Amino acid sequence: MDRRQFGTQIIGTLAATGLAADTARAEEVEEVAEVKDAKPDPDVTRKLARYIVNAKYEDLPAPVRKEGQRTLLNWAGCAIGGSRHETLDIAISALSPFAGAGQATVLGRQEKLDVLHASLMNGISSHIFDYDDTHLRTIIHPAGPVASAILALAEYHPVSGREFLNALVLGVETECRIGNSVWPNHYDVGWHITGTAGVFGAAAAVGKLLSLNEQQMLWALGLAAVQPVGLREMFGSMTKSFHPGRAAQNGFTAALLASKNYTCSDHGIEAQRGWANVVSTKHNYAEITEKLGQSYEIALNTYKPFACGIVIHPTLDACIQLRTQYQLKAGQIEKIQLRVHPLVLELTGKKTPQTGLEGKFSVYYAAAVAIIEGAAGERQFSDKLVKNPRVTALRDRVTTIIDPSIAAEQVRVVITKIDGTKFEKYIDNAIGSVKNPMSDAALETKFADLADGVLPKSQARKVMDLCWNVEKLPSAGEIAKAASA
Repeated sequence: MDRRQFGTQIIGTLAATGLAADTARAEEVEEVAEVKDAKPDPDVTRKLARYIVNAKYEDLPAPVRKEGQRTLLNWAGCAIGGSRHETLDIAISALSPFAGAGQATVLGRQEKLDVLHASLMNGISSHIFDYDDTHLRTIIHPAGPVASAILALAEYHPVSGREFLNALVLGVETECRIGNSVWPNHYDVGWHITGTAGVFGAAAAVGKLLSLNEQQMLWALGLAAVQPVGLREMFGSMTKSFHPGRAAQNGFTAALLASKNYTCSDHGIEAQRGWANVVSTKHNYAEITEKLGQSYEIALNTYKPFACGIVIHPTLDACIQLRTQYQLKAGQIEKIQLRVHPLVLELTGKKTPQTGLEGKFSVYYAAAVAIIEGAAGERQFSDKLVKNPRVTALRDRVTTIIDPSIAAEQVRVVITKIDGTKFEKYIDNAIGSVKNPMSDAALETKFADLADGVLPKSQARKVMDLCWNVEKLPSAGEIAKAASA
């Protein structure tokens, strides 16, 4: 008999003998029976908190520090690029009347808000174009929740560039390891893992910069655990970008409360009714605790050359290559056939998107716009282009075949011309993947394109230089100030 059956039997016996005064008392007895028979706690949250508190900048390998710089640069470009979007205009209009004193910059804008609201807004803007970094194993967008929180803090509570970079790496490590522990079940049920795991990254990174002790860091992680945010139902709407923004703000809040000894359970992640058990049917805690300080998840971070859902990237890569190689025109094409992994259609199966945001989740639109435009930056995902008759006509000639033998990062594209000629392209590792990464020069080109029209070229160049040289900065807050419009 397991512990739940045992507890249920007690309840039944009490009820039968008239000793169960009420349901609440019966449930209390069941809970006691469960706790009594519980297995020893693995202490996952404490082990993680201890690592975060003790981890030093000097411990970071040079390649990890470099990837931290690349992550920061890419995030800053995305936040600046999204800063003038209607989504952010609405968010600032709605919430700024209730914000506190101007303590931190909203990148790419003139507004300064209190640190909590600034972290929210920068998190939103960095994800608006769906152009930010991606941890491919979990599809977490790591920088949004973490960088948005700690850069806001860095303006109010000055920290050195070395401290900042260490906190960034630790935040990414925290959220991605926790994401690994519940992937894919957590995501499959409908949670947007960037928000639900990202809150831990923000809490850890802010807590590190606030010099929390082990117990306080434990509380920060526990407070983060009670604030998961993000549903996949919201993909294709403004609310998707709200998820990393709120994760940044919630994690920041968790660390601030913990710094004043606001208490919570010491087992927020792994307890029977803790985060992992509540939000997922799968939890491998070894993913969180093993090889801490020996392997780094930020080393697996990737950067998007295309401004849309990551599972579309192989299709875009293939279509752009075929277009370039064979000088293909939309009017020559009878049909485009995509052989894809099931997840591609689950995430990006919108056949008739009506807005730019919806277009980011349409593999059909993506294939068409890649052929017509030869690119897939944020300008290719505008409301106007999504409704362009030439694009929609070609989009409607795109078909898909689900093939479980094709991995999520792969695609096989066959383009058939009206004269019957066929062209085929198989993508194993799309540009921007771990095995085919964007170069530093490509990241700078992407940054400059995103900042165009928001910041003068000289100012954009200054922000890039500050990101590359963050370790040398006496105050990391200089990056935010340099990115103010």
